[in-house]
Amino acid sequence: MRLSYDRHMDLISLAVPFFLGLIALEWWWDARQDRRYILLSDALSSLSAGAFSTTTGVFTKLIGIGVYAWVLEHLALWQMPIEWFNASPLGLLAWLGALLVWDFFYYWKHRLGHEVTLFWAAHSVHHQSEEYNLTTALRQTSTDFLIGWVVYIPMFLLGVPIAVFATVSAIDLIYQFWVHTRYVDRLGWIDRVFVTPSNHRVHHAQNEAYMDKNYGGILVIWDRLFGTFEPEADDNPPIFGVRKPLNSFGPVAANLQVYRYVLEDIRNMSRWQDKLRVWFKPPGWRPAELGPGTRMDDAALVEFQKYTGASLDLLRHYVVMQFAVGVLMTLITGALAASGAGISVLLIGACLWWLLINVGAFCDGRAWALPSELLRLLVLPLTAMLTTRITGLDLPAWLVTLTLCWSVLSGAVLFRSRHRLTAA
Repeated sequence: MRLSYDRHMDLISLAVPFFLGLIALEWWWDARQDRRYILLSDALSSLSAGAFSTTTGVFTKLIGIGVYAWVLEHLALWQMPIEWFNASPLGLLAWLGALLVWDFFYYWKHRLGHEVTLFWAAHSVHHQSEEYNLTTALRQTSTDFLIGWVVYIPMFLLGVPIAVFATVSAIDLIYQFWVHTRYVDRLGWIDRVFVTPSNHRVHHAQNEAYMDKNYGGILVIWDRLFGTFEPEADDNPPIFGVRKPLNSFGPVAANLQVYRYVLEDIRNMSRWQDKLRVWFKPPGWRPAELGPGTRMDDAALVEFQKYTGASLDLLRHYVVMQFAVGVLMTLITGALAASGAGISVLLIGACLWWLLINVGAFCDGRAWALPSELLRLLVLPLTAMLTTRITGLDLPAWLVTLTLCWSVLSGAVLFRSRHRLTAA
């Protein structure tokens, strides 16, 4: 299905260079101010989660789009003419109306993501970072395709065209990027109408007064209407993260954290009703037979210590350079997906996912990170050579040669630095 790659849906891809540029600017400013709001391992973890989400989404987002197309064709109350959304003043009003409706449903999806375990299991990835900066904005889930699309079905029952839905959703999500920073203070009346950095810092905080507040995407008016608004207070600075800390920088661990501990609880439940009900209860719910969980309480939050992982030492430059290649691979998978080269996306994506897993393992100080990375470097040029044979994609010889040279050079640097790794 090529529906997911319609030109109307490519706004986020076009925004990626601006995202990366603003991240670099914030990183430079953070170093200049010596605030240390950005921890390298944490930033790489957030960006890895984003790259995971983007590349796996090439395949998984087809589920939601397929459902939307079916609803639009068979269940819609009427078909909204695409001609309404043109460059005229009335067309602009139509676009603004669609954006407003999408933002309304986003509020409720976001709220479900905090108040229902099934939704929280996917959304929690975005909140696991114990820092708060622009890289946090790109820290996205890879499992939202399981249930997240359900919330927007009413828009298709109303006959909103898929291209319009995709465009306004991209606009809303692009807007949300800039609010993930600690370098923008309160903005007066703007804070009372729109989602701003101050409002969203509250949303990402695990302070008791701030938890489950400020769900809006663009407008914070929804929170004011439905009783979930909370302003940032000078005497209560936000403490970022989740009450059940992840304590890992790995993207797979991030995506599976909630599913793992919920399934562990389910194995210990005796009643099948509880095994089902837990998914629709608030996060942290357990039946009486299991007793309280290990979720951090308010008293422990006072002495909260951020997870910093292992010292990268001389591996810092190696990990950064490999991750830079990972960013390039992410962009390549996007271009290949747009051309319909699904098998190529899968092969290159698998190499990328392996790279991101290893980066997280280095940041965590896992003992298996070194052999896993050496094996990946061995497999990488073989993958490049096999891509042409398996998929028919005509890779130039110089690219295959460059991949081989990069793997050899990387392996040599990594092998020399092996004694710098700290075992977990």
